[in-house]
Amino acid sequence: MFLIAAAQAAETASEAVEPTGFANPETWIAITWLIVVALLARPVYRGITSGLDARAAKIKDRLAEAERLRDEAQAMLTAYQKKQREAMAEAEEIVAQAKAEAERLAKQAAADLDELVKRREQQALDRISSAEAEAMREVRNKAVEIAVAATGKLIAETLPADKANELIDAAIKDLPNRLH
Repeated sequence: MFLIAAAQAAETASEAVEPTGFANPETWIAITWLIVVALLARPVYRGITSGLDARAAKIKDRLAEAERLRDEAQAMLTAYQKKQREAMAEAEEIVAQAKAEAERLAKQAAADLDELVKRREQQALDRISSAEAEAMREVRNKAVEIAVAATGKLIAETLPADKANELIDAAIKDLPNRLH
């Protein structure tokens, strides 16, 4: 309001003779205006600078937080990459162990199979030998039976009765010697 009144006073004064220097009301208006601006400028400047400083601090904090989060994310990424590499190495080791175990089991199975085949082959050979021996015994026994029957028949047909009785008595006497 003061400024408006000063402006109206300056307008009425300009209709009259225009004073110069400090007598001129426009000079006083300008000086007043400069004083008001000077008085208001300092608190306004402080408010603006403190607001800008606060905003700059917030931005700085956000940037620091973003930097911290980026570093944390980078650390987590590095840790997960390391874990992934370790897991891959462990998986490769497990696969290598599984292959080695499979090869070992295959060799063991082949050795066991060879041993089983040899054992079965030996069993078959033993059975064959046993069957051959049994067949040989049967053939000998049959040959002995045939020879005894043929000899008995031949003796009965060709040997006189007194000679046959004599042979029977000698065989009976020799029987205890042959049994022991």
